[in-house]
Amino acid sequence: MNRRVLLCMPLALLWSLTIWSTVNSKTFYKPASDGKGSVEGIVIDASHQVPLAYVTVVIENTLGEILTGGITDDKGYFKVNSLQEGNYRVKIQYIGFKTYQKDISISADAYSVNLDTITLEEDMTSLEEVTVVAEVSSIEQRVDRKVINVGKDLTTAGPTASDIMNNLPSVRVDEQSGELTFRGNQNVTVMVDGKLSNVPVAQLLKQIPSNAIKQIELITNPSAKYNPEGMSGIINIILHKNVAMGFNGSVDVGLAYQIEPKFNSALNLNYRNGKFNFYGNVSNNIAKNDNFGSINRTDEGVNQRFDLLNRNKSTLYKIGVDYYINDKNTLSVFTNQNIFDGGLIGDTFITGEANNLAEINQNLDINNNNDSQQYNLAYKLKLDKEDHTLEFEADHNRFDSDAFNVNTFNGFNTRPNFIEDIGVKREQSIFNLDYANPLSETKKLEAGLEARLLNSVTDYFSDARVQNIDGDFIPNATNYDLTRDIYSGYATFGNKIDKWTYQVGLRAENVRETGIAIETDLNTEIDNSLTFANNYFELYPSAFVTYAPSEKGTYQLSYSRRVDRPNPNQLNPLPEFTTPLVSQFGNPDLKPQFTNSLEANYTKQFEKGSITGGVFYRVIQDEINQYLFIDRDDLNRLIISFDNFDNSVSYGVEVSASLKPTAWWSINTGIDVFSRSQKSIAERLTVPTNEAGVDDIIRETVTVENVVFNARLFNNFKVTKKLSLSAFGLFRGPQDGVQFNSKAMGMVNLGMRYNFVENGTFSLNFNDIFGTMFSRFESDRPFRQVGNWNWESRTVFAGINYRFGGGKYRAMSRKQRDDNEAKSDGGMF
Repeated sequence: MNRRVLLCMPLALLWSLTIWSTVNSKTFYKPASDGKGSVEGIVIDASHQVPLAYVTVVIENTLGEILTGGITDDKGYFKVNSLQEGNYRVKIQYIGFKTYQKDISISADAYSVNLDTITLEEDMTSLEEVTVVAEVSSIEQRVDRKVINVGKDLTTAGPTASDIMNNLPSVRVDEQSGELTFRGNQNVTVMVDGKLSNVPVAQLLKQIPSNAIKQIELITNPSAKYNPEGMSGIINIILHKNVAMGFNGSVDVGLAYQIEPKFNSALNLNYRNGKFNFYGNVSNNIAKNDNFGSINRTDEGVNQRFDLLNRNKSTLYKIGVDYYINDKNTLSVFTNQNIFDGGLIGDTFITGEANNLAEINQNLDINNNNDSQQYNLAYKLKLDKEDHTLEFEADHNRFDSDAFNVNTFNGFNTRPNFIEDIGVKREQSIFNLDYANPLSETKKLEAGLEARLLNSVTDYFSDARVQNIDGDFIPNATNYDLTRDIYSGYATFGNKIDKWTYQVGLRAENVRETGIAIETDLNTEIDNSLTFANNYFELYPSAFVTYAPSEKGTYQLSYSRRVDRPNPNQLNPLPEFTTPLVSQFGNPDLKPQFTNSLEANYTKQFEKGSITGGVFYRVIQDEINQYLFIDRDDLNRLIISFDNFDNSVSYGVEVSASLKPTAWWSINTGIDVFSRSQKSIAERLTVPTNEAGVDDIIRETVTVENVVFNARLFNNFKVTKKLSLSAFGLFRGPQDGVQFNSKAMGMVNLGMRYNFVENGTFSLNFNDIFGTMFSRFESDRPFRQVGNWNWESRTVFAGINYRFGGGKYRAMSRKQRDDNEAKSDGGMF
């Protein structure tokens, strides 16, 4: 059976069961021992005297514990059966209406209770509160992280998580590659609901709808409870998950356009029937993106022009269930299924006076398909006191990718056309056991064990990409197999003494890493193999101190040790063909880089808003960086690899402020300044390429020191209760790197949100209205070059979000890898 059909079947079944349960108004669950009692009634809108469908009906005992419940049908009618003799409280709940409650008794003389017609009145206070929370994002400063509660102002930025990221403090998404950087560094771990994913980060961010995001955690100095990967820390995307009684859902549709159309949609469903909470969603993103640019070697008259069209179609399915066995035990399972169909059609035009570069045209036709699966099982046991818990979690990820590339060359060129077939299979299993014990009202002990098992296999075939020793282009095949197993344990202890709170922790890790790369000449069937291994044991301490002299101000100081392990591409020694003038290969001798990170933050609240400031200082050991050198067989070609370099230092300052001058105007602004030092080895020619030989190549150690400045300003204007306008400005300062120095860029976006009917929102956004968001860069190594890169930045986005069903909308707290509760209220962000 077709895989897509198989993936759709669980969601279709969930939808059918939900509709069946809604129409027939069955009870949420059947008690352990059946009762003969029942309660029924009809719920109507007091203002319009019309029936209300999908209203939540909750039956509680005298202690306020939920026993059972139901929901109204299309005519507003409900009936809850199987009630035993006793006293109960009936609660009728619906978004935007005051809660109705009534005490009833079931006895031998009165088994059936009819509440007749129940009128619900609008709760104007509740409606206003819901509007404020939903419209404007807010920020909470906790011990080790900033928590951004995503509102409609941020979701207006665009349809995907990638669009939201550029609006967050110190976060940047590269518009060309989709790579994410945090505090100027790409070594950041991205998680979804506290879980790692095998899906590439750039693709993952494009597949998560912005309206599906509840919170984004910027964890700059994670505790020992977290994995230590990522010098810059962790970005954790928390998605909405509804556990309200009854049936709830939402639909999102969006369209963006400049040169090519971009469409996204999402359907979210949730149904809870007492002990079970079922949820599922499906979202897709269909887009074409036009990119173009040029690179000129000014000293040699060589010009490269690029014209690329990316096409992406992705579909993400998720389905899960939470089983509340009893007050002490909870079991949760879910699966994510992701299908991606992408590709690229493009041309590279090269003209110049250097050797063999009179004119070369490269045509690319790339088809890249991948799919991923995630399966998760979690069990939580509540022990003898509150927050005394034992949790187990098993998570398995699988990623399969197949890319087929056709490279065609025209013009003055000796390279033949060739094809490439690249297959990637990556599997990762993670097992966690976590224990938490509140020793007293102020003290808490946590400990845990973890095993992470990763295997990544890359199979490559080409009919004429590489040359043999005689200079002939030959067919070849390569296989690269990497295994990395990590076993770790941690313990943390926290305590609060008067206005002081502290937490200390230690994580121990044992890493076993092996790899083998085999390259085969398919003409001679001769193999060339390379094996490597790296086993090591490391300790990762962490410490946090918070001082809160008053509710208006909080001081924080934190320290952690981090690690950045080389990724599979950085270790893969097999060369990767990029363009006629650029190639790249990894270095199997790469070692991890370690970072000692120290950070201080201060949060101050006042009547009209809040301000948060922070400084950080990092010492990086065995820094991983690029190594640039010239191909001895073709002096026009640049080859990029990686190596470990000496220790380096990075530091920075971040300041963000939130102001609300009036009830209708809110301002959120932030700046970040950081200094970065990079060391590398680069080669360059002392004479023009058309005159050069191997003896004209010199090698030099390069140290790049630079200070980077970024700024953001967001204004939100609440024109009426239903209409809001927004204006967002972004400035990115110039930044120097080993390969290129980039120029400053910026943009201004305008947005509008309009709430219609009861649960609908229409969004309209015009991005980069002045057309200033494009990249300009220059380089002196190994050639003098200047260039630019352009993408579809001036897009117009229109989207609709509609929410349906009853119940209070709130997300369930699923297990996170950390739980620092000391926090301030923050302010609007």
